[in-house]
Amino acid sequence: MSNEPPHAGMGRRGLMLVLSSPSGAGKTTLARRLLASDSQIALSVSVTTRPRRQNERHGVDYHFVEADEFARMVEADAFLEHAHVFGNRYGTPRAVVMDELARGRDILFDIDWQGTQQLRQQARDDLVSIFILPPSHEELERRLKARALDAPEIVARRMARARDEISHWAEYDYVLINDDLDHTLENIRTILAAERLKRSRQTGIAAFARGLAD
Repeated sequence: MSNEPPHAGMGRRGLMLVLSSPSGAGKTTLARRLLASDSQIALSVSVTTRPRRQNERHGVDYHFVEADEFARMVEADAFLEHAHVFGNRYGTPRAVVMDELARGRDILFDIDWQGTQQLRQQARDDLVSIFILPPSHEELERRLKARALDAPEIVARRMARARDEISHWAEYDYVLINDDLDHTLENIRTILAAERLKRSRQTGIAAFARGLAD
């Protein structure tokens, strides 16, 4: 006899979890740690026209395409969202994400406020959005310089862009200040756990409740 409760495997629709922040606020590290510790969520792999870096893998880090192919995908309405970022184009493939949600799989998005707005227009009921703020302007600049991945002019551009990105914090469902990585990650896990339990996402709950009432 199975020891599972009668509601085990009842079914749940997946959700789209968005993490946004200015560069250097820590969202990439938070995303990686969340993915490593939670088998129910997978990272959305974006399509981009950006050149592939030496340590990146096609189909794993990004789907790298030429500009004309990206334009064809836009014309075919193949993206849930797409945007220009620092001279390159990025987009989220629609079919893959919607199939995963229907199977009960959660998808993590590392996108900006523009992409989040587009996702909200396309699939508001599936979206959970979190904006990550740095503890201070000075700390944000220090983190960007410490990464040593970008030229000084790129760091300056990212700092300038951060002001605009931060101005959109109120458009998100949740806002977290990342002054401690472990604490911020725990808050993200708490949000995710609560959102997974929402009645609207439990696809089998109506039939289960009716069975209890019969």
